[in-house]
Amino acid sequence: MSDRLPPPSDLSPSDIWDSIDGLCGWLDANRPVGGQEGLLLRILKLSEEVGEVAEAVIGATGQNPRKGTTHTWDDVQSELCDVAVTALVALRTLTPDAREVFAGHLARVTHRSLGT
Repeated sequence: MSDRLPPPSDLSPSDIWDSIDGLCGWLDANRPVGGQEGLLLRILKLSEEVGEVAEAVIGATGQNPRKGTTHTWDDVQSELCDVAVTALVALRTLTPDAREVFAGHLARVTHRSLGT
């Protein structure tokens, strides 16, 4: 991964996957638990991130009367991005062919849903 990434609006799919590869490598170098257990913990991290999306939605809509409005819809967007990044890092941890696996899966879902 390069030291400088292009501005976010200029990120290509390749740049995104380079970032995912870099994040995966950084996490691998700094994880306290390795092996199968480390893989499972990385996948379980998704549940934590999804919970943060739920918390942000509840906070943005003021659904907890004790807390009131504690988040914005920008917070929800940010948490959804965290879910996407965490899922891609987990996929990359599971297989070095994450780019191809994701592209193939997206193509199948698109074809099934849109018929294209």
